[in-house]
Amino acid sequence: MGKNDGGFFVGKDLLREKTVIVGTAEEGNLEELSGLVWSAGGRVVAKLYKRSEKPNPAFFLTEGKLWELKNFLRVEEATLVVFDDELTPVQARNLEEELQVKILDRTGLILDIFALRARTKEAKLQVEKAQLEYLLPRLAGKGVMLSRLAGGIGTRGPGETKLESDRRRIRSKIAVLNRRLKQVKANRQLQRVARKRFDWPILALVGYTNAGKSTLFRFLTGAEVAVEDRLFSTLDPTFRRITFPNQQEALLIDTVGFIRKLPHQLVDSFRATLEEIRAADLLLHVVNMASPQREEEYMAVNALLRELGLEEKPFITVLNKKDLVANEFTIIRAERNFPNALSISAQTGTDVDKLKKKIMEILSARVNRGVFFIPFTESRYLSVFHERGRVYKKEFNSSGVYLDVELPRIWFERLGKFKV
Repeated sequence: MGKNDGGFFVGKDLLREKTVIVGTAEEGNLEELSGLVWSAGGRVVAKLYKRSEKPNPAFFLTEGKLWELKNFLRVEEATLVVFDDELTPVQARNLEEELQVKILDRTGLILDIFALRARTKEAKLQVEKAQLEYLLPRLAGKGVMLSRLAGGIGTRGPGETKLESDRRRIRSKIAVLNRRLKQVKANRQLQRVARKRFDWPILALVGYTNAGKSTLFRFLTGAEVAVEDRLFSTLDPTFRRITFPNQQEALLIDTVGFIRKLPHQLVDSFRATLEEIRAADLLLHVVNMASPQREEEYMAVNALLRELGLEEKPFITVLNKKDLVANEFTIIRAERNFPNALSISAQTGTDVDKLKKKIMEILSARVNRGVFFIPFTESRYLSVFHERGRVYKKEFNSSGVYLDVELPRIWFERLGKFKV
């Protein structure tokens, strides 16, 4: 259950942790932070807006804003404050002591959501390493606060005993995680080598979190992957084979969603996972066209792709959720303004066929066309031509059949003995 028609919280959502969020009044910033808080299990009861100015080195906020925040906490009985900016360890510690509630910054909140979403052993390793690196400089005083306050948002992941460990033990744990993640990277490399045997082109879905990547992945592949209207519903890359109308086969990858100010600890920890994008032949950059901040979200993803050295990859900008955009001119303008763009709805399937056609055009360089002669004595191979390729013309004679066919390059070479 969520909000009722009057906008009030009902049922179990009343039990969500009451949260006050703090940030600048720039359009969309606190709306996105509200979504992150909701994803973590909280609900925003008040928003404190601050000017874009140099933060107070001790408390981040000015004295007047700090008093205003105290008043919000008293009136709303909130137990958590989340800042849209990154706090220094000193600022976070001073705020906790002054306000006597849990304090999280944007980085800590995102790490907490990742800990909540992590399901596989690999994802848990990556998230735990990122959390420990984040906690290391914040260790002093942290154990005292966490032992005094109840659980909830900001207390997931490494347990309390880890948090109360000294820096040496945490660094030792990070070293162990680094060794395990190195093995993860090696295993992923072996998997990539195994996939190369099929010579399938690799298509990677990238984009801002909640842009609809998993919905598009499910529509294209028919795979039963989790599709939820929440941030970071996908952490582990998912692979599925896809066959296009011209019989071109490819491997489609669904990847973790990006976000503005993605913590550098997560970028480093998830580097083994993000390496899968590096192996891709084509990026499908999925953009939520219904989002008022679609340009900013697009630029945030591109910034991370540049950081990973992937900005030169061939790409298609997939403007998703056109079914939620009422104004036709908005769609036309977006298709004109975004590079190499095509608008679709992965939810309804509208214009997904056009996307497939565009992908096939780009992948056409991996397809060869030629004439083959298959003797009747080798007729068992005929089904391969039909299943793996596109037959344009067929002619029979007394000893066999001629085929004018288009085939993926690997099958063109494998069946080369029949080439005319």
